[in-house]
Amino acid sequence: QVQLVEAGGGLVQPGGSLRLSCAASGSIFSINAMSWYRQAPGKQRELVAAITSGGATNYAYSVKGRFTISRDNAKNTVYLQMNGLNPEDTAVYYCNADLRRRSFTPSYPYWGQGTQVTVSS
Repeated sequence: QVQLVEAGGGLVQPGGSLRLSCAASGSIFSINAMSWYRQAPGKQRELVAAITSGGATNYAYSVKGRFTISRDNAKNTVYLQMNGLNPEDTAVYYCNADLRRRSFTPSYPYWGQGTQVTVSS
């Protein structure tokens, strides 16, 4: 069984910063990419940032230069540092991990439960 536990969401002022974390635990053989998605009310879920096991990163255009994704492979944890937040960043943020539970089996995407980020004055 695999569990992704997210932390760090909350309420922040415009221009403020927030740091999200997501730790994967359970029966894990290996983790490929880890990523953050977000979904605002009335909108589709969108990719915010992704990072490979080797450290290559990819960002949505709207967050490039403001957000930074990183990971600690020894802890099976991914982070999202969010700076210069604005109201348009308000959404539920979801952690994703593409991982194998056992060798010789395909990888599969696992999701966290989501954490609310609200940017408001």
